[in-house]
Amino acid sequence: MKVNVLFFGVTHDLTGCAAELVELPEGETLQGLQQRCQSRFPGLLKVGRSLLVAVNQKIETGATPLHDGDEVAFLPPVSGGGDGDIFRLTRDPISSADFSRQFRSPADGALVVFEGIVRDHSRSRSTLYLEYEAYEPMAIGKMEEVGNEAKQKFPIDGIGMIHRLGRLEIGETSVLIVASAEHRRAAFAACQYAIDRLKQIVPIWKKEFFADGAVWAEGESPTSDTISKGR
Repeated sequence: MKVNVLFFGVTHDLTGCAAELVELPEGETLQGLQQRCQSRFPGLLKVGRSLLVAVNQKIETGATPLHDGDEVAFLPPVSGGGDGDIFRLTRDPISSADFSRQFRSPADGALVVFEGIVRDHSRSRSTLYLEYEAYEPMAIGKMEEVGNEAKQKFPIDGIGMIHRLGRLEIGETSVLIVASAEHRRAAFAACQYAIDRLKQIVPIWKKEFFADGAVWAEGESPTSDTISKGR
């Protein structure tokens, strides 16, 4: 059987091609295809943990069986931003130190970091874990929009946001926002504004898992510029 394999972002550079038709034995799985690609293009091993793989435009896991004519896409983490600002989605653990270090500047006297943490309870129920999902291309665009709004409202020099997707355990960081400025008041205000606005308009949804079931967290009712979601 033959599948069409697409490479985006950094995987395009690491493989030297945007697409190729790959012949596989019947019954091959996504994991088998990934191993074949990594063997052929060793550079993919550098980004292996952060890659998502979509089969026919749906994110799938390694055990997924492939079929003749399938389209498989290797997707590095989505990110955006310019002028030193960073807006990113990730399925890997977030390092506050590594992310905030990118915003340190000799010209700034303040660096404020907001870190959202998965807590062990919600509405008087014990939480087992959370799952986040997003409309990823739109989420990045909305994060950039929030960042631009913050820079227009407050005298800050840099702003960054990174949000986890997928399953998160208790105590893990779900969202990190960083604001740098010459003075602390602006950095604090920008960070507060950004997390509040992110909850309003960025299309990321949270599902809470309990011992007796699971629920999607409810957010605000949607308006012309607000998307319903929870955090």
